[in-house]
Order: sequence, then C-alpha cells, then structure tokens
Amino acid sequence: MRLLPGRFLARVTALPAIAVSAWLLVAFPLLALGLFTPWIALILGVPAVIAAGALVPRLIPDPEEDVPWWPVVLVLVVAAAFAIVQVAYHAEALVIRRDPASYAMYTVWIAENGHLPIPQQRELIAGDDPALSYQSLAHYERGDSIWPQFMAGAPLVTAVGYWLGGLDGMLVTTPLLGALGVLVFAGLTARLVGARWAPLGALVLALCLPQQWVSRFTYSEPVTQILLLGGLVLAYDALVARTRITDRWSRAHTLAAVAGLVFGLALVVRIDAIRDLLPVVGFIALLLVARRGQALPLLGGLALGTGLGLYAGYGLSLPYLEYLSDSLDPLLMISGGVLLAAVAGTAALWRYGLPRTDRVRWLPNAVGALALLTMAGFAVRPLLWPDYGHGSDFTDGWVAYVQSQEGLPVEGSRTYYDMSLYWVGWYVGLGTVLFASLGVALVLRRLTRWRDPQWLLPAMFLVWSVATTLVRPAITPDHPWASRRLIVLVIPAFVLLAVWFLAWLTRYCTVAVQAERHGSPARVLPVVVAAGAAVAMVGPTAVTSVTGIMGYRQDVGTVEAAERLCAALPDDASVVVVDSGMAGNYMPLLRNVCGVPTAALDDATPDNVNRVLGEILLRDRTPVLASEDWEQLEDLVPGTAPERPFHVVAQMDPSTLMEPPTGHWTFVGNVWITVVPRP
Repeated sequence: MRLLPGRFLARVTALPAIAVSAWLLVAFPLLALGLFTPWIALILGVPAVIAAGALVPRLIPDPEEDVPWWPVVLVLVVAAAFAIVQVAYHAEALVIRRDPASYAMYTVWIAENGHLPIPQQRELIAGDDPALSYQSLAHYERGDSIWPQFMAGAPLVTAVGYWLGGLDGMLVTTPLLGALGVLVFAGLTARLVGARWAPLGALVLALCLPQQWVSRFTYSEPVTQILLLGGLVLAYDALVARTRITDRWSRAHTLAAVAGLVFGLALVVRIDAIRDLLPVVGFIALLLVARRGQALPLLGGLALGTGLGLYAGYGLSLPYLEYLSDSLDPLLMISGGVLLAAVAGTAALWRYGLPRTDRVRWLPNAVGALALLTMAGFAVRPLLWPDYGHGSDFTDGWVAYVQSQEGLPVEGSRTYYDMSLYWVGWYVGLGTVLFASLGVALVLRRLTRWRDPQWLLPAMFLVWSVATTLVRPAITPDHPWASRRLIVLVIPAFVLLAVWFLAWLTRYCTVAVQAERHGSPARVLPVVVAAGAAVAMVGPTAVTSVTGIMGYRQDVGTVEAAERLCAALPDDASVVVVDSGMAGNYMPLLRNVCGVPTAALDDATPDNVNRVLGEILLRDRTPVLASEDWEQLEDLVPGTAPERPFHVVAQMDPSTLMEPPTGHWTFVGNVWITVVPRP
C-alpha cells in the first residue's frame, strides 16, 4: 500500500492516544491486582500496545484533501524539536513542594513495588508508638497503610521511563509525552482546519509557555491532553462515514468504540476530567436521535473507560477524593443530572428528530453574537466582578505572600479567577484570543445553520471546557502554577479556533480577490493576511516563553543528591525524621526512592527520641535520624557527627499573579542524617 502523506499524517497523529490507551487498559488492572511488575507489564502490555498501534490506525479513513508532504514534515519537525528541547531542559523535581514530585514519588513506588497502598512498615520502626506519624505531603495515612495522592494514570505511564532509565528515565518521559500532545493537536488541526494549517497550530502550541512548562515536570496534564485531544481525533475519524443504527458492524463502529474508550480513560489520569466528558454524553444523545450507528459503540467505549476511571478513584485514590469532596460531590451530582437529561432528551426527540435550528432565521446570528458577548464579558470581568474566597487559610496566606513579593495590595482571599482570559492572552497573545473569539462565533453560527457537522463534537467539547474553566479555574492563582489549568484543553481550543479563523479569512480574501479580478499586486493579499496573522499568533507566544522561565532547568542536582542520600543509608536502616518542617517534603523520597521504613517524630523530645531509638534497636535494625538542622541531631544524639548527603541549591519557578512569570527563585534542599551506632 502506497504511503500517502495525508494517510500518514492522519494515522501518526492518532497513534499516541491509541498507544497510551492500550497501555492503560493493561497496566491499570495489573496495578489494581497488585501485579504491576516490569516483566508482567512487558509480557501483557507491550503486545497490547503493538497490536493496537498496528491495527487501529488502519481503520482511519484517508483525508479527502490532497495533502502534500511539506506540512507532514513540518509537523514532525515541530514535535521532534519540542521533545529535544524539553528533554534537554527537564526538571528534577523529587522533593515534594507541589504536584510534580508527588507524581514522581507515586511513579517510583508502583514501578518498584507494583501495588497499592504503601505499607507503613511500622513494625520495622517502633510499632504503634503514638509519637510517630506516617502521613506526609501528598500521602495520606489510613489505618496501617499510606495512600498516595492523585490518580494512577500518569504514574502508570511514567513508570515505563523509570523501568528503562531509573529516576532520569522517569523525568524525561513527560517531555516526550508533551511532544506527543503537540503531535495529536496537529492531527486535530489537520482534520478540522486542513493539513496545510497543522504546522501553524502545532508551532503555536509548542511555543507556548504552559505546554513547555508542564512537559518538563512529571505532571498529569500531558497524558490527559493526549487522551482528550486524541479522543476528538478518533471521534472525527469514526464519524466520517455515515452509518445507520441498524447497519452491520464496520470500521466506523470500531473507531467510535475506541474513541469512547480513549475519552473515558482520561478519568484514570485525572478525576476532574469527568467535567470535560459531559458534552460527550450530550453528543451521544444527539447521535442516537439522528439514528447514527456510531452512537452505541461510542457510548460503550465511554462507559468502559469511565468505569475504570471511577474504580481508579474510589478504589485506589479514595482519600484523595475525600479531600476533594467539596468540589467533587457537586460535580458528580451535575454529571448525574446531565446523564438523566440526556436520556430524557433522547426519549423526547426520538420520534420527531432534532430541531431544525437553521429554519429560525435570526438564531445563527444571535448565537454568534452571544459568543462574542461572552468573550467580552470575560474581558471586562476584572473591572466589574473581581473574585474572592479560596476557602483555605493556607492558600490565603500563600497568595498574600506572593502579593507582597510582587508589590501588590495584600488581599489573601483574592482568587484572580476573573483574570482567567488574560492568563490565556499572556501565553498565546491577544491576537490569538481575538482570532479565536471571532472563530468560535463563526463556528457556532455555522453549526446553528446545520453546516460543518464535523465541528459539532469539538465545539461542544471545547466551548464547554473553555467556559467552565474560565469561569472557575479552581486552582491557586500564582503562575506558572495556574497555567496548568489552561493547557489540557483551553489553550488548544484558543489556538485551534484562531487557526480556523485565519484559514477562513484567507479563503475569504482569496475569493474576494478572484471575484474582483484584481491585478497581481492584489493577488498577494491572502498571503499577506495569512502571514501577518500567523506572526501575530506566533510572535507574542514565543516572546512570553523566551523572556519567561523556559531558559533554565529547575531543581538541577536533585537526582544526584537523592542517590547520595540513599547510598548513605544502611541496608537495614529505619529512618525517623525529627524535623517536622522537612518531614512532609522528604519522607516520600526516603521511603519510595531509598526504600527504607520511614516515620516522622513531630515532638522530638529527648524522651521520645530515646524511646523510639530503643524500639528500633530491639528490632535488630539500624536507627537513622534525619533533619534539615545538623545542630538538632547533635543535641539529640551527642557524640555523633551528622553528615549531609543531600544538598541542593538550584533554580526553581517564581510565582506571579498579575504578569507572566519571569526569572527564578532559589530552591535550597538539605538533609542531615545521623546513623545511630548499635551498642
């Protein structure tokens, strides 16, 4: 079979979502059964990924347009360059301050042990001594076990990197996943806008600071992005062929089932993906009313993936979901309401079909105008409705600290959610925001007129996600941290719609020039418009990244320091962290990476320390005390010389509230240990 450029682009841009889904479909049940070991995963997971990667892309239909090789090559160059740069600048976040190190510690544990929860191993320290605790940042103590925070999906993927290359291999996996996200987005752009516009979409996304930033750390966003954007790609391919609900099974049905599964598996990675999936439920209802054969396979795949995601949450991350209950419980209720509404709507419309919105003359223009008014509302929101109320004293204190650092009035309760549209403008430029606003108005207008049906699911999916995220980002508002909330769907949506509008405008100019029969100078108008608008998108995006925080590596030296720390511990060590200020940050590193039983002694009085040391010695193990302060160790164990195997001074993210992040702050990490000699 001849390798056509359009066929190659369509298949290669769907492949990342197919491969990640196949891996999760095998790896997650193995983890749930406590069998997530390298050999079992190799025997079962690798064939599954190879089979899915070989078979599913063959079902993807060839694009209708005649695609040359140059956009395909440019897309691959952009993705490859992104991967190279991000691998070269990858962070080494292993000490828990925020989420990246939490995911890294999760990855190390399941890669080394293959099961959850994490045993406390209190029997190897001091039994049930009430002075000891086992909970730390991103790790919940429940009974005699420890449950890591977050969902299992991203660690299941980055565990492959750990198996192949240890800590360094794990840390460079996410940059590769970020590059695959760029590739998938290029495929979505090629399908919805045109293959010749795919390089521009890929370039803008690759250049934007949040895409680079989340790809340098072990965040879950790159995996989620691959799955959700990949679900849109596969759903588009599944819906190319028109099938009736009574038709026999075909490749369109298989693709629809795979698309639903890819969508649903995003829940294994992030529990809040349930909000993003609600439009898919509504779209399936519309397919059923339209008697489309893809409806039931899409529903079946979505149900399977969602079921695995809910088990991942309530089976392996229950303490985390309990922590999120104030926001998660209402979301689940809303989801139940949407499901009931979809069932009721399908039943009500089953006989009469979909309402013909195209017959209401004023409606398309009204929908487009409403989209523009909504964007204008987001633009003036900071002036009219500044947002307050985190619901957390800790967050209030942190925001107040960042405000003082930035020279702003100190209002710790300020959420800055009203600035959410401006956040997007920081990272992709106001030109992209303007083009996207015009693009969404035109797309919705055309959909209301029953044109461009291929845009219906992407529009429902992306408009819903953008609107709900901009209204309430639900994240601590300092940057670059808060940009995480934008990168999975919001920024890709703005870039996609902006590129679509640019393509539409270029075609409009071309038709206008041809209709007026202008001479050769006027014929360059479409080229000038396309080039000028592309520069307006690429330029500000690149400037923010280059002048921001992308010019240095963060937490450099942490891997080497962690290896020194582990090497300094005896094989039979039982570690007691006597510094309450460092316990939450370093206990997972000691337990998960170094593999030694670890507990915290919050009230490190001499009596408590001596009692715990005695209990460890009675168990024929070597006690080790850990602290950030060497003097504390000297006072607690006189006559010993503490050593400092872990010492890191490195650049780290700054935090800003009213401007894009620039420069860096400094991370200083110290762990002093005293190996208590046996009598």
